[in-house]
Amino acid sequence: MTLTHSQQATLAQSLPQDAAQATLIGRLWQPGIGPTLVLVSQGALHDVSPLAATSSQLLNLDHPVQALQAALEAGRLPRVASLEDVLANGDEGKRDTRRPWLLAPCDLQAVKASGVTFVSSLLERVIEEQARGDAAKADTIRRELSGILGDNLTGIVPGSPEAERVKQVLIARGAWSQYLEVGIGPDAEIFTKAPVLSAVGTGADVGIHPQSVWNNPEPEVVLAVNARGQTVGAALGNDVNLRDFEGRSALLLGKAKDNNGSCAIGPFIRLFDAHFGIADVRRCDLTLTVDGPDGFSLRGSSSMAQISRDPLDIVAQAIGPNHQYPDGLMLFLGTMFAPSQDRHGPGLGFTHVVGDVVTVSTPSLGSLVNRVQHSNRVAPWTFGITALMLNLAGRQLLPTAPSTRGSQ
Repeated sequence: MTLTHSQQATLAQSLPQDAAQATLIGRLWQPGIGPTLVLVSQGALHDVSPLAATSSQLLNLDHPVQALQAALEAGRLPRVASLEDVLANGDEGKRDTRRPWLLAPCDLQAVKASGVTFVSSLLERVIEEQARGDAAKADTIRRELSGILGDNLTGIVPGSPEAERVKQVLIARGAWSQYLEVGIGPDAEIFTKAPVLSAVGTGADVGIHPQSVWNNPEPEVVLAVNARGQTVGAALGNDVNLRDFEGRSALLLGKAKDNNGSCAIGPFIRLFDAHFGIADVRRCDLTLTVDGPDGFSLRGSSSMAQISRDPLDIVAQAIGPNHQYPDGLMLFLGTMFAPSQDRHGPGLGFTHVVGDVVTVSTPSLGSLVNRVQHSNRVAPWTFGITALMLNLAGRQLLPTAPSTRGSQ
């Protein structure tokens, strides 16, 4: 199944509203060559390989934006493709594999995610747990928990004395949950979302496990963090989630979150510069749309202003003295949007069907568009770390001297 004309138009409008002043980096698959790090400039994609062979290497530079600008002005970054042509070839369902297309903009970075960072999604995680993965029970539990919790969690600072008092009240009412522990407790939930190099880019199919009957998209902002723990950019992400698997047991989180094609990031990483920074991330309003082959349509929005933990606080819990990432990391910040709109009958809530087209967008980062497929029907992931190293070695793009940072 391919994207409709209107959905293709959305894909073609992937750029931020202020794209002319945005520093955007991505990764391009060039047939016959392989993955190429690129910079968007004046409607074209420029090869960044003379400066950095990988996204990870670029973001670990001391001043990546200045380095990119200097290399571009010096003519060191050759033009490799038209942005318009590449975006037009983005739809995996009708892609011409003889022409370039976009990949996820990250490569060697670890792909991490934080969960239960918004009160609304916190409530939905508790519902999953108590429903034991049964979507038919969710509506009743949702009403019962809303009566107990109401909006009492809004504005509570995780780990604060007030949060501890709320915890004791909920324990007394029999409503405490492991999700509430990470939602309002001192320690954030941070987990590995996907293996290195497994994320898919805009236009690609995203995967849901064929045995799942209750699942949903999770539209999120994804921070790009370098090896020094500095947040240097942001992208859009879809943290595809199997609610029935996770609801059956929290120990199934890996199976609920990590399947073929279940992690989408893109369309580009927007680097922090004079025009865009962490303050803009904190103000982002995300829009989610789901357009189904059955005529079903879902629209929702969420605001980063309602996140319960500051993005940089989450970064500090992910990387620091207790945990290093020499190739950096991509960090999903969590979502407040857990769709509950009935799709297959009253009280059954939302779940994906194969063919859904999911669009995550925000003005400052553009749009990420993906189509839903079963994970065993998504294009197999075959290009891993070994393949990347062999490819870069064959193109003579590997660094000539090893890094001296840290222990070996």
